[in-house]
Amino acid sequence: MADKVKEVARGEAESIKAQTVQAARSAAYLYPLRGIYYFIAHRDLWQPLIKKLAPTMSLGVGVTTFMFLFTYLPQMAVMAFTSGPFAAISAALLVLSESSTLVTVLGKTFLIEDALVDTFDGVLVSKNTTNLVSEGRQIKAGSGVMGKLGKLTKKPFEKFTPKAIIRYFMYLPLNFIPVVGTVMFVVLRGKRAGPAAHQRYFQLKQWSSSQKRQHIEEFKAAYTSFGVAAVLLELVPLASILFSFTNTTGAALWAVDMEKGNVTTDGTAPKLREQAQKAQ
Repeated sequence: MADKVKEVARGEAESIKAQTVQAARSAAYLYPLRGIYYFIAHRDLWQPLIKKLAPTMSLGVGVTTFMFLFTYLPQMAVMAFTSGPFAAISAALLVLSESSTLVTVLGKTFLIEDALVDTFDGVLVSKNTTNLVSEGRQIKAGSGVMGKLGKLTKKPFEKFTPKAIIRYFMYLPLNFIPVVGTVMFVVLRGKRAGPAAHQRYFQLKQWSSSQKRQHIEEFKAAYTSFGVAAVLLELVPLASILFSFTNTTGAALWAVDMEKGNVTTDGTAPKLREQAQKAQ
């Protein structure tokens, strides 16, 4: 029995190691960073964010205040057993992280869904893939990138379902385990966040469920790499909504590379991998 357990554990460890290596080689984690640069450099893409700035800021203040009033002290009491004298600081950071996540979840569900779609489509138009965008919305002869975006004919982003909420609270206790638990929390969320970032792309491609599953499985490590980077950015206190837009921009840039055949089977563009290697 002990040998069997060791064999299973060894197999899992080797699988995780292989996926980690593949994820690192894909350099897909650089797309969220490219998204930040591209978003900042193209002012046309700011319009959807600016329109939603006031309500999302109000949401952020409200959620963060609520979380500190009702969850800070209980979590600090628990953290006292795992973080010792640093419990107060650890609990504060955890509450800020949780608040950022809740703001992102609620914002994407109720406030910025259409704005993120506009941002994704706007990037595709700016990169001359208008034909793909026309599969999901009307294209106008307007000026500027956002001026060309007409009425949506398809809305792809899935709202945060009860199942997803339950899954989030199941993962949450992992944060009470120092370092390792937080890493597991981010990776588990990243595995789902990666494919979710391309839901709009899948819809514009008009792929069936089986085609999406096959594609996601083929680029599994790359999607996890992208998702982990995106989740880490969206955990930044008071900036989670902003990073939701830059992550969407990065996902769209990746979709453009896929559409133009510039992505290898491990999930990313060769030039992006070269940038990653130079940075190492």
